[in-house]
Formats: sequence, structure tokens, C-alpha cells
Amino acid sequence: MREIIFDTETTGLENKLDRIIEIGGIELLNHFPTGRTFHVYINPGDRKVHPDALAVHGITDDFLKDKPRFGQIVDELLAFFDGAKWIAHNATFDMGFINAEFDRLGLPPVAPEHVIDTLSMARRKNPMGPNSLDALCRRYGIDNSHRSKHGALLDSELLAEVYIEMIGGRQAAFGLVNSGQVTKVVEEEEVEIVALTRPRPLALRLNDQDREAHQALIKSLGEKALWGRYQ
Repeated sequence: MREIIFDTETTGLENKLDRIIEIGGIELLNHFPTGRTFHVYINPGDRKVHPDALAVHGITDDFLKDKPRFGQIVDELLAFFDGAKWIAHNATFDMGFINAEFDRLGLPPVAPEHVIDTLSMARRKNPMGPNSLDALCRRYGIDNSHRSKHGALLDSELLAEVYIEMIGGRQAAFGLVNSGQVTKVVEEEEVEIVALTRPRPLALRLNDQDREAHQALIKSLGEKALWGRYQ
């Protein structure tokens, strides 16, 4: 199963008026990062970055002057996301901006069934909160000390780690043996998990000397020792 963890930065909060100025995405295959990423800065045209937004992400109007417009990167964006789930933290916000940009170009919106909101997942798992990305990083022991400001690609990388933990931890991500797949429902989302089995058992590491030493130790504990029951 292919998923894209993504994030956007924008000029402000109103998707009908404000514009996307940065998109970052991380590709997951069977919940494991493949190393493929998508990252662009986008010129918002006449729309200026609101001071409140600037304080969050630090992306200036001057920096964006020579960047491509959304219409120039949309084909690359659609190719990267093609056939994948769109996964974002507070996806209602990000998808509102994505679909508004698509609408300006006469493109169809992304259907809700193709979107997963990790904020909704976190609220179901942790109803007492807090459930911001920083709070979730602390909860799952993910280092975000290098995050001084919001950035679409960095936030996507952190969210990918958080998402993997929320769906069951890293054991769900390592599809290293193609021995078959199982499907299970995690937080109301159907996901594929690769069942890991070894083609042959590992060789025993105990030798005769180890066994003899163990038996001697058990005998020294006396007849009533608990270990005597499990020889």
C-alpha cells in the first residue's frame, strides 16, 4: 500500500483567498519510508504572506518571487501522489488549500476517501490531548529539537514517524520478507501489514557446556526452586 505523508505552508488561513507557498511530502510503502520525497516552494502571485503566517514558517515574499506558480508544478505533484493516500495532520486545512488550488486550475478535488487525517486519529487515541505535532513527538519519543519553525518537508518527516507509531509502531513498517500479507483495521483505516516469517529457524546458540552449567545452577537452587518446574 502506498501513502504520502504531506504538509503545506500558506500565505494565511483562508483557502479561498490565501495561497499555498510550500508543499512537502514523504512516500511510504507498506508503512515504510522509501526515501522518495516531494518538495517545492510556490510563488503565490499577488497574495502576500500574512505577518502571522510569516511568524510560523518564516517564508518571505521576497524569497518566493522567483519560485514557480502552482500551475507549473501541479503535474509533478499529481504524478507523485498518484494512486496513494493523502495523509496530513489536520488534513481539513491542507486539503482545503489543495482543492482550492485545483479548482482554480479546473481540476477535480481529491475525494475524501483518499485522505487520512492524523489529527483525528490522535484525538481518538488520546481524547484528553494535546495532539499537536510537537505534542505527539514528545508522546512517542521522536526528536523534534531541530524544528524551530514550521517547514513542509521537515513536518512531513516528523509526521511520518508519528503516523507509524500511531498505527502500531515500527514493527508494522518493516516489510523485509515477502511471505504474504494480512489486512487489519487500525483506527478505522484498513492497512496492509506484511507478515514476517523466517524461511528457516535460527540455529541454536547454546552448546553442551552451557546446558550443563544451567543444570548445575538449577540443582544448586534446591528442590523447591521455581526454575525446577520449567526444565
